Amino acid sequence: MKYLDRVDLFDGLSDEQAEVLKGRSRIRSFAPNTIVVNEGDDGSSLFVVQSGSLKVFLTDNVGREVTLSLLDPGDYFGELALLDDAPRSASVIALTRSEVLQIPRVAFLALIEAHPACMQIVVRNLVGRIRTLTLTESVRSLALVDVFGRISRIFDSLAVEEDGVGIIDRRLTQQDLANMVGASREMVNRILRDMVSGGYVEIEPQRIILRKKLPSHW
Repeated sequence: MKYLDRVDLFDGLSDEQAEVLKGRSRIRSFAPNTIVVNEGDDGSSLFVVQSGSLKVFLTDNVGREVTLSLLDPGDYFGELALLDDAPRSASVIALTRSEVLQIPRVAFLALIEAHPACMQIVVRNLVGRIRTLTLTESVRSLALVDVFGRISRIFDSLAVEEDGVGIIDRRLTQQDLANMVGASREMVNRILRDMVSGGYVEIEPQRIILRKKLPSHW
């Protein structure tokens, strides 16, 4: 049950209080392309990613998809389910074989019953998270930055530096990127071709290499 200390929702809890949550939580495993939660489902648990990679997304009534975020170990989702009975606001799918720590609402309620002061800590942290998500760079970029700038920001956020170059060690299709930046696959294809021809990006089957810093504008 790793990464519970990375869940900023619980920042400020003591080890004893965290143990209350762990005692009622469990690990769940998901095969690639398995839906973890569906938009509209009843929500009663928070999930902390232990291993693998997952995607949070929305679909409209004609099946078009928008990717909200990609999740890696240490990330979490479904926190509002600890506090209300509203349905899930988005779907989550496992991109690779993944394990998540499921923390049910009953575990959270047990924590509050044993340590009532924890409610104030959790609510304060939740307000901070909502404020951060509301002002997130991805939201700003969809409104204020062109498609090239959005792709550039996605690459920067996912890349890990190795030997002086940025490595995105995951398979991202053109449609994946289109869903993430709110653009057509054809436009993403054109921008990627320009990035490759300019020597900025090298695209391999299972990863993307950022050879040099992308310009702020194209």
